[in-house]
Amino acid sequence: MIGYRFGEFIPEKKKANNFDDLLNIFMQIMLVTVGDVGEALQWLTNLDKQYNLTNDAYGIGDFIRDLKDKGYLTEENVKGAFKLTAKGEQKIRKNALEEIFGKLKKAGGGNHRTHYSGLGDEKSTDRRNFRFGDSIQQISMTDSIKNAHINHGLSDFMLTEEDLEVVENEYKTQTSTVLMIDISHSMILYGEDRITPAKKVAMALAELITTRYPKDTLDIIVFGNDAWQIKIKDLPYLQVGPYHTNTVAGLELAMDLLRRRKNTNKQIFMITDGKPTCLKQGIKYYKNSFGLDSKILNKTLNLAIQCRKLSIPVTTFMIATDPYLKEFVKEFTKANNGNAYYSGLQGLGNLVFEDYKRNRRKNI
Repeated sequence: MIGYRFGEFIPEKKKANNFDDLLNIFMQIMLVTVGDVGEALQWLTNLDKQYNLTNDAYGIGDFIRDLKDKGYLTEENVKGAFKLTAKGEQKIRKNALEEIFGKLKKAGGGNHRTHYSGLGDEKSTDRRNFRFGDSIQQISMTDSIKNAHINHGLSDFMLTEEDLEVVENEYKTQTSTVLMIDISHSMILYGEDRITPAKKVAMALAELITTRYPKDTLDIIVFGNDAWQIKIKDLPYLQVGPYHTNTVAGLELAMDLLRRRKNTNKQIFMITDGKPTCLKQGIKYYKNSFGLDSKILNKTLNLAIQCRKLSIPVTTFMIATDPYLKEFVKEFTKANNGNAYYSGLQGLGNLVFEDYKRNRRKNI
């Protein structure tokens, strides 16, 4: 009897015995070790002992040699210790982008569409008949010639105005975004690492904007007792400190940065897990970690209202589920007329990405 016999498929176990596989594991570990290459390599070696990641043909020593040869690591520093190169830092951001947002193709600069069509600079899939005033660049020659064949035939071919079709163009807007990351001590409380997913999201967003939307701008600030701006290359090394949560300082710095940007569209993303607990008054700090302090809360809500008046929406990504914290975020969001998400650590990246794509607006 001729036919096929089916049986149970048992896939072969794949070992991470080549450079690319080990590199992906190494870059994930680097986030947890706050960019400490030596500690990350020690972790990788221990994982290799436990799970046999390598074999006799390619070991961890070969991997370290390749990291240096391919430009991911360098020992050219005062202490002679392993350090990530700029290429290594970019690789971490690229991995974060692929993990969270999927493998996205590069696109043109400032690719933020609006609902308006017309003399924009990005072609859409929409077609319509030619109208007086349309530019010649908008004419779809393939569709127009096809119409001429249908309307006039091949023997008496001619191309008239009635045959012409044009491709609708869409306006593209440029957006300035400030990403605020909470680095207060609560981001690592109760045995839950919340700062690593926040860093990963920030790196993915940075890589997305610099590769797909190069005309957009992204400023990253961190806030604890105070707030300060960090560079994209500093993200892998970001860690939590013994800080309270000065949301006011973060918002004030974010607004100051956005005032310097000339783009029409401006927005703030805030990743936090707690309530505002700190204010700076002169050289002293006013702190209260035992609940929602009305003095701190009112100042925070006033800034939310100021942002609304400046047409700067604030999107809050709350990594917490406490009912009274949700109530605070709800009140803050209402004052700003922004958005709020109550996210687990796993879904944080997708929410940031979707909201970034959704906030594509422009006043024409």
